[in-house]
Amino acid sequence: MKASWPRPSALIPYLWLAIFFALPFLLVFRLSLSDSALSIPPYAPQIDWSGGLAGFRRFLAGLDFDTYGRLVSDHLYIKAYISSLSFAAQGTLFALLIGYPMAYGMARCRPQTRNLLLMLVILPFWTSFLIRVYAWVGILKPEGLLNAGLGLLGLPNIDLLYTPAAVQIGLVYSYLPFMVLPLYAVLEKQDHTLLEAAADLGSPPWKSFWQVTFPLSIPGVVAGCLLCFIPMVGEFVIPDLLGGPGSLMIGRSIWMEFFANRDWPFASAVAVALLIMLVPPIVLYQRQQVRALEAGR
Repeated sequence: MKASWPRPSALIPYLWLAIFFALPFLLVFRLSLSDSALSIPPYAPQIDWSGGLAGFRRFLAGLDFDTYGRLVSDHLYIKAYISSLSFAAQGTLFALLIGYPMAYGMARCRPQTRNLLLMLVILPFWTSFLIRVYAWVGILKPEGLLNAGLGLLGLPNIDLLYTPAAVQIGLVYSYLPFMVLPLYAVLEKQDHTLLEAAADLGSPPWKSFWQVTFPLSIPGVVAGCLLCFIPMVGEFVIPDLLGGPGSLMIGRSIWMEFFANRDWPFASAVAVALLIMLVPPIVLYQRQQVRALEAGR
């Protein structure tokens, strides 16, 4: 019996992951095992290709895990990780609380209105991410649009720029479409006859929602939460522009180590540790999805 080889088209996703994920990760991981040096590039050891096998052995002998030991012992970066996880968790929760009613309302509209609302959700992607964040600077600054509107209403001004609240607003605004779209995709495909059957059995609307609609939308909730939480943890632009120099998030810390301190090995170690933290929830979600598909069969 001849062995069946996978089709070339099936190998394309694996080739894509190998080139754009596995290879860059290996390069960053290799860099994290190096030492900072006053050179160009600013790390050592470097592979001496002219030395052949002996040069490669010297390179391996010079690798160490000192950067990871420094990472564990530095309380500032531990606080940065905790702060990033906290910002991402809160932002994801707020995005879910705002995005679920939006997606639910869109799914219950007429098809023509539904397409218009879907276009409005996608519309921010047509503008540069940086410009959209800068727009919030103009809204939240002391003399910005928000305080101008509050002044017209006779209310006191609010100083939000360069505060944790401004960072949270920027995170929720920027990643809200990533929550709405998977929720809408799940809610729009639900069978409405299930709600009619629940109503015929005497179930009130709120109870039908929690016992029928919401459980069936759990895959969209989980997908939306992952799509928001993962990029929020490593976000750099939003805390830098809206949070100011006092904002403590791991994406900004990585940028500072790379470009301000020029400590590439330590910055790489911080990035590798961040990736290791984010991989387990993705793997658990994938296994849960596989089990759900197998149970459905």
